[in-house]
Amino acid sequence: MSSHRPIAITILGATGSIGLNTLDVISRHPDRFRVFALTAHRQIERLAELCLRFQPEYAVVAESADALRLQQQLQAVACTTKVLYGEQALCDVAQSNDTDAVMAAIVGAAGLMPTLAAAQAGKIIYLANKETLVVAGALFMQAVQQHGARLLPVDSEHNAIYQVLPDNYQGNLKQAGIQSLILTASGGPFLHTALKDFASITPEQAVRHPNWSMGQKISVDSATMMNKGLELIEAHWLFHAPADQLEVIIHPQSVIHSMVRYIDGSVLAQLGVADMRIPIAHCLGLPERIVSGASSLDFTQLSGLHFLSADFNRFPCLKLAYDVLHSSNPASSCVLNAANEIAVAAFLHNQIAFTDIASLVDCCLESYSGHAAIHVEELLALDKQVRAAAQKWVNSRMSK
Repeated sequence: MSSHRPIAITILGATGSIGLNTLDVISRHPDRFRVFALTAHRQIERLAELCLRFQPEYAVVAESADALRLQQQLQAVACTTKVLYGEQALCDVAQSNDTDAVMAAIVGAAGLMPTLAAAQAGKIIYLANKETLVVAGALFMQAVQQHGARLLPVDSEHNAIYQVLPDNYQGNLKQAGIQSLILTASGGPFLHTALKDFASITPEQAVRHPNWSMGQKISVDSATMMNKGLELIEAHWLFHAPADQLEVIIHPQSVIHSMVRYIDGSVLAQLGVADMRIPIAHCLGLPERIVSGASSLDFTQLSGLHFLSADFNRFPCLKLAYDVLHSSNPASSCVLNAANEIAVAAFLHNQIAFTDIASLVDCCLESYSGHAAIHVEELLALDKQVRAAAQKWVNSRMSK
């Protein structure tokens, strides 16, 4: 591999957990990869450090004031990285002729347009942004197919499924002899909390995930299991799997990352320590295996592997995601996502209770059940509408 030109990578969301883990893997293989562009929302100091270390051609931030501040910091240390800002700049670095691959790791619907731009430019896309498929699954998969992009799932669950599917999987479960895909879930920090105590759960408690180190939003999603709900919708698009062939099993140890159930009774699973560098390295290295920096799984240290079925009373957000998958309106997943983003932000700011998250999402799904949206502009308009309605719901709760 070292004799080939290094793969030029753009990292969307470089200062987040996935972005930093990607850079860690890349740093172990300087002959294989080079960083073309790094993007971040507001973490200017951290982005400046990364620019100094990896010397990308471009850095992209959200606002012009932040861009100016970053440019000044970089010039002061003679770093030649050019600084850009705004959504169009994100799309530009994602579809640039000088980038081969894009790590799509921006959290939230903000990641949709640059990831779509990468697909339309036929790039290799390492997909860690859930919302691209949740908000615009049909549209995005069509763009991938139409423009010859290569889509590789980074989420540990989808990557696990990808690793144990037949090599020649063409998107037909029946043809591949597959009965169902099984997504495992840790159950989050409240797996054994009494249901009567759910209303008093605090943001501090909700972001303390038992197994994974993640950002605040995704940690709350894990606690409500909306995270698994979003992953179900993703799996539906990634693997062409209908809702009734998608299972969720709670596995508190997070050792088995997901499984594929075959019609002959075999179940193939992918195991490993809870370290995102494993799925990242798997995607980056294909078709080879490369060193990730993660430690090996020590079976002698495992006290046991346990499994439970997912209880919809405990995790109503998971039920809502299944409802969306069964819905005849493909835009309902866009509604689910937008309402959830507002609900989680409100909960983190102590504006609504933990149990209000599912109530707010349910309310929005009901209100917007008849809203169709196919094109990206329509989906983004719907996303905006739902957010405004959800915010209104939050405000009415606060004023009580």
